[in-house]
Amino acid sequence: AMSKSAVKISSDLLSNPLCEQEPAFLEMVTAFDTAMKRMDSFNQEKVEDGGAGGVVESFSSVFPSLNVAVKRREQTLQDYKRLQSKVEKYEEKERTGPVLAKLHQ
Repeated sequence: AMSKSAVKISSDLLSNPLCEQEPAFLEMVTAFDTAMKRMDSFNQEKVEDGGAGGVVESFSSVFPSLNVAVKRREQTLQDYKRLQSKVEKYEEKERTGPVLAKLHQ
């Protein structure tokens, strides 16, 4: 969607009347339009070849820390869900001293 928006912006710039008045501006906008169309074409190929997973896999080879960060996030999310269920369990119990201490903890 982002590359489609960039292509739309570049084509809108090409239709700007300033392009007719300033040849240098027209040259820059034309180069920008070409680059945005190439980027959109590349993105479409990536999506068609491997879906979102293919894009993430290609980035993980460039940025090895990406896999580590994704795994760490998943582990943290699992820990959060586990602790959230404990909190809910203690909130349902009678509010005695030990239960309140565990809930606070």
